Amino acid sequence: MGDLITSLKQDFPDFHFTYGKRFSFRPPKTIIIGPDEGAKTPLLIFHELGHALSGQYIYKTAIERLKIESLAWNEGKKAYEKCLTSGRYSLPPWDEEFVEENLDTYRDWLHTKSKCKTCGLTMYQGADKKWLCPFCSTYRPPSH
Repeated sequence: MGDLITSLKQDFPDFHFTYGKRFSFRPPKTIIIGPDEGAKTPLLIFHELGHALSGQYIYKTAIERLKIESLAWNEGKKAYEKCLTSGRYSLPPWDEEFVEENLDTYRDWLHTKSKCKTCGLTMYQGADKKWLCPFCSTYRPPSH
């Protein structure tokens, strides 16, 4: 993994790569590398790099969070492919199933969060972050 980080630091000098407890991106330029996940580690690093490259990391609504995560995977894949074609990187194949499994965690989170506790249907969240059920008019204030 050290060779990967060294190469990424050279190819993406605007960003700071450091180690931490979990994979994450800390705006404006810090990519935190979590514990080794084997062959999945490069994918997770490129996902966090995708957050950095996209410039999208602030969300107001739950659906925006899913959109940002999807965008980060897309941008991460572009960077991954660019690095792979440079010939300087030794990377495992991109694992689209792994990406979808990760996105499923956000989809599941959104589904659970949007479920109306009164009638069980799907609520929607407005720009004001408040949730409203269009069926039974249950209102839920934004959660912090």
